Amino acid sequence: MSIPALFVSHGAPTVIMDESPVRTFLSKLADTVEKPKQILAVSAHWETAEPVVSSAEQPETIYDFYGFPDALYQMTYPAPGAPDLAERTAELLNDAGLGPVTSEDRGLDHGAWVPMKLGWPAADIPVTQLSIQPHKDPAWHYKLGEALRPLRDENVLILASGNLTHNLREFRGHKIDDAPEPWASAFDEWASWAIAEGRTEDLLDYRRRAPEAVRNHPTDEHLLPLYVAMGAGAPGQTGRHLHKSYTYGVLAMDAFAFG
Repeated sequence: MSIPALFVSHGAPTVIMDESPVRTFLSKLADTVEKPKQILAVSAHWETAEPVVSSAEQPETIYDFYGFPDALYQMTYPAPGAPDLAERTAELLNDAGLGPVTSEDRGLDHGAWVPMKLGWPAADIPVTQLSIQPHKDPAWHYKLGEALRPLRDENVLILASGNLTHNLREFRGHKIDDAPEPWASAFDEWASWAIAEGRTEDLLDYRRRAPEAVRNHPTDEHLLPLYVAMGAGAPGQTGRHLHKSYTYGVLAMDAFAFG
C-alpha cells in the first residue's frame, strides 16, 4: 500500500486548544490516509546543519515554546518511537548522497506532536522525526523527499509540518478568526495554484517568483517541509489540496497530499 505524503500547517501551539477550521481538519487527519504502520515526521522546528533522525525508543513531548496557557504544558503525546524507521531513513538518505545522516535520542517538538495528537490521539503509531536544514535551499529538501519516496510503499506516512505562510512579526494584534491580510492571501493563492498545476520549478524558486514571498517567509524554515512532501510524492502527479483556512490573519493553514 502506498500512502500519500502529507504537508500540514501547524500554526500556533494553541491550535490544539482553540476552536478553528484548521483544528477541525487536523482532528480528522486520520481520515485522509489509511492507518500507517509508522510515521516519519518532518517538522520546521528541528533545525540541523545536516540531516538527523531520532533513534528514541520512547520520544518525549518537547515544549519548544513559552508564554502559553499552563494546560498546554500538561499535554503529552506518548507514542512509541521507531528506531528501525530512523535506521531505514538514514539508509535511504545516505544512498542518495544526502548524508552522512546521524541519529540522536530526541523527542517530538510541537510541529510534530500537535497535529499528531489531534489526528491520531491514541498515540499508538510508532513515530520518528527527521530534521530540516535551514541553510540549504528548497531544491535540497525536494531531493530529500525524493530519497524518502520508497517509504510510502512501506506503509510509512511522511508527515511534513510547517506553515504555508509564516511571519510572526505581523502576528500581534490579530484575532484568531481575523480575515487574511491581502499580502498573505496573495502568496497563499499563488502557492496553491502552483501546487495544483505542478509548477515545481516556480515553487522551488518561490523567493523570486511568488508575490510577497519575503514578507510571508522572512526565513525559509516553515516552508521547507512542504518541499520534502512534494519530493516524496508520485512523479507526474500534482498535489491535492486538503484544507484551506487562516488563523490570526497572517497564517495560511493549508494542507496538501502528494502521491
